[in-house]
Amino acid sequence: MARWQSTFLVCVMWCCYQTVAYPGPGLDPRLNRSRRTVHCNADLEYHHGDLCCKNCPPGTHLKSPCSTPGGHSQCEECDVGTFTALGNGLKKCLTCTSCREDQEAVHQCIPTHNTECQCKQGGFCDPDQACEICKRCARCGTDEIVVRNCTPTSNTECKKKPPHSGQASDQKAVYIPIVLVILLVVLVVVLLLVYVHRRRQKTADSGRTQADLTTSCNGTETLATSSRCWNLVEEGEESQFNIVPVNGHVSLKSCFEFFEELDVGLHNRFFRRLGLSDNVIKSKESLMYVDRVHELLHLWLEKRGREASLKDLWKALRDLNQNRTAETIVESAVKAGHFVYE
Repeated sequence: MARWQSTFLVCVMWCCYQTVAYPGPGLDPRLNRSRRTVHCNADLEYHHGDLCCKNCPPGTHLKSPCSTPGGHSQCEECDVGTFTALGNGLKKCLTCTSCREDQEAVHQCIPTHNTECQCKQGGFCDPDQACEICKRCARCGTDEIVVRNCTPTSNTECKKKPPHSGQASDQKAVYIPIVLVILLVVLVVVLLLVYVHRRRQKTADSGRTQADLTTSCNGTETLATSSRCWNLVEEGEESQFNIVPVNGHVSLKSCFEFFEELDVGLHNRFFRRLGLSDNVIKSKESLMYVDRVHELLHLWLEKRGREASLKDLWKALRDLNQNRTAETIVESAVKAGHFVYE
C-alpha cells in the first residue's frame, strides 16, 4: 500500500512539472511579458488590450477603438451639455459644470471647454482653496481706506488712515464750496460793473454823436456823411430824407437794381406794403428772382403813377425793420448820381 502511494505522488509531481515547463496555448509567459511591456504615449494614445490607439481629439469621445497598433479610433462629437477638454479614449464625454447660485458663468460650456464660474459681485473665493461657497467681501472701517477693491478671487484690502487725514478731508469738504461761492459772487460783481460801464459809455457816446450829426446834417450833406445822417432817419426823423431825383422817374427806375439785394424771405411782404395784390405777386413766381423784383417794381410804378417816389420804397423797408437795407439803397442812389441831397 505504501509503495502504491509513493508511485502516485511521483506521477502528480511529473505532470505539474510538464505543465509549468511547457504551458498550453494562451499561457505562454513570453506573451504575458509582452503585454506588460507595451508603453503608450499618455498624451497621444490610450491602451486597448495589447494595442496603443490614437486619442480622440478634444470635443469628442471614443465610439470604437483601433484594430492596429498606433491606429486611429472612431470618435463621436460630444452631446450638448457635455465636453472633453483634452485628447482621450473615454467612452462618453464629461458632464458640464453648473454654476452655483452665488456664482455666475464667465464662459459657457462648449464641447471642448467646461463651464467657467466665478463669484458674483460682492463675493469672492481664494483660488488656492476649495471654493465650496463664495465669501462676502469685507468693508473697510471708518478709520480705514481701501487699498484694493474686492474681486471674484480676492477680498477687499484695507489699511489704517494716516493720522488726522479724516479731519483734513472734512476741512477740504467745507472749504471747497465756500471758495466756489466766493468766486461766483466776484464774477457776478465784475460782470455787473462791466455792464454798467458800457451802458454809461454808450449813453455818453450817443449824446455826442447825436449832437455832431445834427449839426452836420443841418448843413451841406456829402457822400462821406450820408451814412451818419441816415442814422437820424432810422431813429424816426423822416424830415432827414432830403434827397431828390436828378431826372424824375428815370432816376427812380435806375435805382431798381439796388433792390435786387432784398431778403428773399421778405419779398412778398415788401410788395404787399407797396399795394400789390397776392395774385399779382404770385404771377411773377416763375421768373428768376432778379427779374421778378424788377417786374414787380415796374408794376408798382405803373400803379402809383406820378406819385411814385424812392421815399415810398424806403418807408416800406423801414416798416419791415430793414433799416440797414434802406440806408444802403439811398447811399447807392446818391453815389450813382441818380439822386442828390437838397
